[in-house]
Amino acid sequence: MTELPKVKFSIDRGGTFTDIYAQVPQEPGYIVMKLLSEDPQNYRDAPTEGIRRILQSTYGVDIPRNVKVPSQNIEYIRMGTTVATNALLERTGRKCALITTEGFKDLLQIGNQSRPHIFDLVIKKPELLYSTVVEVPERILWSPDKPEASPEYTIEKGLSGWVKVLQKPNIDAIRPQLQNIIDSGIDNVAIVFIHSYAYQKHENMVGDLCEELGFKQISKSGSLMPKVKAVPRGQTAMVDAYLNPLITDYIDGFISGFDEYFTENVDLTFMMSDGGLCPVDSFNGYRAILSGPAGGVVGYAETCYYSQEGEKKPVIGIDMGGTSTDVSRFDGEYDHIFETEIAGVFIQAPQLNIQTVAAGGGSLLLQRPSGSLDVGPESAGAHPGPVCYGKNGKRAVTDVNVLLGRINPDYFPHIFGADENQPLNLEASKENFSKFSETVNEYLENKYEEELEKGLDAKLIEYSEDELAYGLYQIAITKMCRPIRNLTTAKGFEVSNHILSVFGGAGPQHACAVARSLGMSEVYIHKFSSILSAYGLSMADVVFENSVPYSKIYSEDLIPSIEEHIEELSSEYVDKLRQKGYEDENIQVLKFVNLRFSGTNTSIMVRQRDGLGFDAQFKEIYMREYGFIMEDRDIITDDIRVRVIGKSKSVSDIQIQESIGVPQPKEFSIVYFPSTGRTNTPLYILSDLGAGDIIKGPAILVNETTSIVVEPQCDAHITVNGDVRIFIGDVQTKVSDTTFDAILLSVFSNRFMGIAEEMGKTLQRTSISTNIKERLDFSCAIFDTEGRLVANAPHLPVHLGAMQEAVKWQIQHWGDSWNEGEVLMSNHPAAGGSHLPDITVITPVYTNGKPVFYLANRGHHADIGGISPGSMPPFSRELVEEGAAIKSFKLVENGVFQEDGVSDLLMSPGLVEREQFEKPLYGTRNLTDNLADLKAQVASNKKGIGLIQDLIEDYGLDVVLAYMTYVQENARDAVKKMLFDISLKHGLEELDVLSSKDYMDNGAKIELNIYINRKECTAIFDFTGTDPEIYGNINAPKAVTYSAIIYCLRCLVSDEIPLNQGCMDPITVIIPKGSLLDPSDTAAVVGGNVLTSQRVTDIILHAFGAAANSQGCMNNFTFGDKTGGYYETIAGGAGAGPTWEGQSAVQTHMTNTRITDVEILERRYPVLLTQFSIRTNSGGKGSCNGGDGAIREVMFLKDGMNVGILSERRALEPKGINGGENGQRGKNIVIKRDGRVITLGPKNEITLNKGDRIQICTPGGGGYGINE
Repeated sequence: MTELPKVKFSIDRGGTFTDIYAQVPQEPGYIVMKLLSEDPQNYRDAPTEGIRRILQSTYGVDIPRNVKVPSQNIEYIRMGTTVATNALLERTGRKCALITTEGFKDLLQIGNQSRPHIFDLVIKKPELLYSTVVEVPERILWSPDKPEASPEYTIEKGLSGWVKVLQKPNIDAIRPQLQNIIDSGIDNVAIVFIHSYAYQKHENMVGDLCEELGFKQISKSGSLMPKVKAVPRGQTAMVDAYLNPLITDYIDGFISGFDEYFTENVDLTFMMSDGGLCPVDSFNGYRAILSGPAGGVVGYAETCYYSQEGEKKPVIGIDMGGTSTDVSRFDGEYDHIFETEIAGVFIQAPQLNIQTVAAGGGSLLLQRPSGSLDVGPESAGAHPGPVCYGKNGKRAVTDVNVLLGRINPDYFPHIFGADENQPLNLEASKENFSKFSETVNEYLENKYEEELEKGLDAKLIEYSEDELAYGLYQIAITKMCRPIRNLTTAKGFEVSNHILSVFGGAGPQHACAVARSLGMSEVYIHKFSSILSAYGLSMADVVFENSVPYSKIYSEDLIPSIEEHIEELSSEYVDKLRQKGYEDENIQVLKFVNLRFSGTNTSIMVRQRDGLGFDAQFKEIYMREYGFIMEDRDIITDDIRVRVIGKSKSVSDIQIQESIGVPQPKEFSIVYFPSTGRTNTPLYILSDLGAGDIIKGPAILVNETTSIVVEPQCDAHITVNGDVRIFIGDVQTKVSDTTFDAILLSVFSNRFMGIAEEMGKTLQRTSISTNIKERLDFSCAIFDTEGRLVANAPHLPVHLGAMQEAVKWQIQHWGDSWNEGEVLMSNHPAAGGSHLPDITVITPVYTNGKPVFYLANRGHHADIGGISPGSMPPFSRELVEEGAAIKSFKLVENGVFQEDGVSDLLMSPGLVEREQFEKPLYGTRNLTDNLADLKAQVASNKKGIGLIQDLIEDYGLDVVLAYMTYVQENARDAVKKMLFDISLKHGLEELDVLSSKDYMDNGAKIELNIYINRKECTAIFDFTGTDPEIYGNINAPKAVTYSAIIYCLRCLVSDEIPLNQGCMDPITVIIPKGSLLDPSDTAAVVGGNVLTSQRVTDIILHAFGAAANSQGCMNNFTFGDKTGGYYETIAGGAGAGPTWEGQSAVQTHMTNTRITDVEILERRYPVLLTQFSIRTNSGGKGSCNGGDGAIREVMFLKDGMNVGILSERRALEPKGINGGENGQRGKNIVIKRDGRVITLGPKNEITLNKGDRIQICTPGGGGYGINE
């Protein structure tokens, strides 16, 4: 080849397309290329093929495809790839083994025990990444300080703190097991030992054995990511072992396409999930998951953000692709997170905070069975793709943009049709929408006639194809806005203060609409927006990351020690960069300390800055994100981190010619806008425009790969570099028509749900207790003026139906004397409460001097007094023994939080006089946390009020109230259809009954008859025959039964509908007064909420024949003493159904709280978790088997621990159905240090001492169908 300067390649290999940005010596200085990522008929590898083509055109030489590509004229290749992401999503990595601590073989499968979708009876978890497990008898226990000597352990210094070595691994004992794995053909392994983040010797010992035996990939969790939390660290190591061999094969295959001098001539680097490049020999599986989208974040950060003059505004980036939209934020620093869930796996590694929503160009446009319209999450995929691809595809968002003229097929690549050489097929999209609009209009006509029959003032709406298409476009926009709010308002940032940077092939068609919806005034679209991820690679820096555990109470005295650790962590990588030719002025070391308040798990990675200490910055960030700081708590350092950066030479912006006059359109194109209808709209070729040109909307700007829509009242300004800045004008006119509109129904469903979600994020963000912030034991919802549920976030089912009973009670109790700004709290069962630890906080939303909505949240408080720590006593007989019971209290009055008043109420149980033979009562044992969480609950509702008022501002009160009703009616219609279908499915008469009954472990009967009227599509849930109130605590307040009913109805509806009061409109509920499902005001109820609720749910689903019984319990486990306490619920087996196996060791039905990670549990409490595994074969057999329960065994390391268990299904088995076998009963046993075994039964309390263990075996789920 010639002696011209070398070419620099930046390549983004995506799932569908491979984008290449090459810096070449000829004018204009770059070449842009887009190839299909998979085209085996023409080339083996898309990046290699693109490099071959560009080298040919640059140097004028022929490089045949069957010849290795010469490398002497390549300076570097930078690549981002979705190879790892796709392999994880599709589970196509290499077969692996897992080596872990004895007792924890199922830890990674159980995870945090929650289920992904609370209303899916079919609980799906992703396929496991490992094929076999070896348990190693080894164990350590971490300690912050040097422990006292003991014959029970040896003491060693850890990476952080000290460790008690309880048992070392016996290498000779595990050698045969590992040899068997090698012999079976598995040579990739992950090693995950408990507390290996602080002590890696045991993992290293086993790793050395694996290397000796011939394992090729050995991923040791403590070495990869020395951070506390066994589950995410373990899953990270598992991902590494699963993906690394695949990545190695890909890299080897890529390099093999070049000549033998490639490694000498070419600097090959890969983009990591954290937005930094790494040398090819450092690229590994767990850092590769976001390799593709990370380049786009770097691209908009380096262009949109840094191109601003003067004070810079933060930027929101939207990367809209075929199946999804990625959203991120940049404010001068990359927003990193250190633990996230991807493809069902928790990954613990630095990665950009990129949130994904299933709304892309290929997202399907649907009408759900209930009649509501929706966009996604289902996708048309790349093949066959949307209808307009001309391959018999499915109706998708891209069809909308083609139909509305937002994409002009003449100016889009001609790569479609059967032979992939045709333009987008507009006629196919038109034909499809013509049929679809007929279907939707038929539904609207039927609804219109129903309303006329009811005597309502109805109005017939009929959609044109354009109106329907634009309405679906609006729904997509609404869905895209939700993750943007998560990244801004949920973190204390005002979304309207950001610039919107839009890229990806489909993004520029939606830019103005997204900005308008969020109140943003400026949109930025780079000239390379369709390949911005590739372009971003050309500006990315080489980055090395390192961290070390460092668990100490923070003080300024630690600074010298922190600096010493930073020097040790960074020096190796600084030397590496110098060896690669980086000058010292281009090497940057960023220094971080991970800090948190003591007693919490909410840590913040704080970067060192001149003139501001780590602690001051930590408090500043904490205050902004959470709204308060904990002045009375120590600040704890968890780890020290360095990020060593080799700054890349910036890419020279190539300026375009100045404007030479008023720009002239290439042609005029017909485009639909809601304000003007179909409009003759000028279309400009972007490359024809000059710097300084201003294009007034409406207009279309096109280049080779994308179409930019400039909406009416917007102006597009062409910059000196050929980028487009769009300034957003006035918002469109409000909708004033309150007539039912299926499009607005979907928009409002999403908006209402989004408000409840934002309330939940605010509550989690501003709370301090483990129960709310980490276990997520809370729920948030919106109610109408009668207290009827409008929308809720998908939190805890046991709260959802019950909360509306609480809101209704308060409305009736206070009437007109409940003033604006006043906030009420309540937890009493007689006032709609569930059990006393669940405190409900309610706030009215006032407009024009009257309430128009009520907002409420319910959170589980760790303690509110009573006879037992944790306020979950197994032996309570009366409500007074369970803690403070509050029917109604004005928590905020005259704008003042009533701290003294609520403190008196929470401490009041301790003032109750008791008989000598009775257990003493106590007030709350943690008033500080109670008050902080109540303030967080108030803040949650305040957040919701602002969002409701924004909604009213956007649409007007009449329209909002109308759609509040329509959303409820939509849920009502879905339930009525379900009742009709079930009546036919069971072969019932027009008026017939389904029946079921079951018993609690103490023999108390719950009986249910469901009378279904198929003609009216209604049902009566009649619990007549249920036993009277119990002298015990399994009585369930009436509100809990309502929760169980509404949950089951929502599960049985196949449609995606929001859960609200409409689900209950066709339902009449009869509960005998004085029964255990509607007890007296003084009855103990703590077990009713967590145990009886599960039995009622199983009875309802059994009556409908929907599923076998699940574990029927929450397995409430508490321990503590005067210094503090702990509470958790434990997973079990899920019931099987006609087409599915029950899931094992998972939270079922009325709860979905998370479990505390073993390492956090042991760091915080005097316990050793000796086992947490699946209780094999405890699920009932059938044609579909029930899920297995779990085994959780805890050893106590301190004398005098008060231990309580509140459980069910210890006497009676979870039932199978249709011939399926029952699941196994649970059992609770104590194993004393001297070897004695004691059975506790379902409900008990015991004092245990050091060395004693409790083993909780949770029930399995019932089987479905006869086991053949």
